[in-house]
Amino acid sequence: MNLNRMLALAGKEIIQIKRDTRSIAIVVAMPLIMMLAFGYGVSFDTKHIPVYIFDMEGSRQSQDFLKRFQASRYFRIVRTVGTYRELVYAIDGGQCQIGIVIPPDFSLKLQSGETVSIQALADGTDSNSATLGMYYSQAVVQSYLRQVQVQWRQRQGQGTVPPVISVDSRTWFNESLESMATIVPGVVALVMAVVGTFLTSMTIAREWERGTMEQLISTPVTSMEIMLGKLTPYLVIGLFDTCICAAMGVWWFGVAFRGYVGVFVLSSVLFLTVVLSMGYFISVIAKSQLAASQISLIATFLPSFLLSGFMYPIDQMPAIIQVITHLIPARYYMAILRNVFLKGTSLISMWRDFLGLTLFALFLAIVASLVFKKRLD
Repeated sequence: MNLNRMLALAGKEIIQIKRDTRSIAIVVAMPLIMMLAFGYGVSFDTKHIPVYIFDMEGSRQSQDFLKRFQASRYFRIVRTVGTYRELVYAIDGGQCQIGIVIPPDFSLKLQSGETVSIQALADGTDSNSATLGMYYSQAVVQSYLRQVQVQWRQRQGQGTVPPVISVDSRTWFNESLESMATIVPGVVALVMAVVGTFLTSMTIAREWERGTMEQLISTPVTSMEIMLGKLTPYLVIGLFDTCICAAMGVWWFGVAFRGYVGVFVLSSVLFLTVVLSMGYFISVIAKSQLAASQISLIATFLPSFLLSGFMYPIDQMPAIIQVITHLIPARYYMAILRNVFLKGTSLISMWRDFLGLTLFALFLAIVASLVFKKRLD
């Protein structure tokens, strides 16, 4: 591979981008419009919130209380852990959205008529699930408390003071439970998926329509050099757009950025490699800018919007749909961005999402490099 030839092609592509006002408008306007539209206009609802339980007492009465959560359609008890550290790790790792802690003196205080404090921990990276989870937790507790107070009065008499159960609610990562903090990182992934694929989907198609493909094929430039030369400018543009969206999220919408910039940049490069390779592939097979742009929007926007976890929580989708979401690259990037922005999660803790994104990047880059042949069909 000749670096000078690749850079010359990259320079040629930059000139075409400058001459194409539509591309410039897309690069500048679409990220801003999508950030503002989704940032202000999207809200979520949720059910079947995954819950981890840490029952420090393990008594019959505490189990009876927890059965109320199990019977509720708003909760799904995933696991009972043995230590508080396991519960913290589960919330931090995104394995659950709500953690319930039963104190070791739960039964004793209920029987003696004292106030019992139940701790509920919520993952605020999904603000709607956290808000509803806390609300539903209070409802479950109050329902159980009414039963306990009736039984207490039957034993002790109507004039006695019955026990009280209070919920000590704590929200992590998004303490104010603002939906903006959940939406904005997702919009960054959505913008990159659409803009990256849309722009690169017209690179080869543009050459066919303008009649310059014959000249390009007649040069000694290899297929790999053509691909890298054409995609490099868009990689730089994509990173620029990513930085714009992230800056808007932090300084305009006030979303916290607790993670490492290096992790953010690495994940963005991997995801851009995925969407740029996909756009290049579409451009080669379509050979028409109109067809390529339409295919790219259908192939990226709808899956990224509906199946990446941006619009609907993945764990609430039907089982077969949950399996299909693993074929959507935006799913992994979406999870990484929310962890980086709100949790400050390390790369090691997100290795599954990075592995999925890396495999997609390698696979699509190889497919894109093989699909283009230097010949006239």
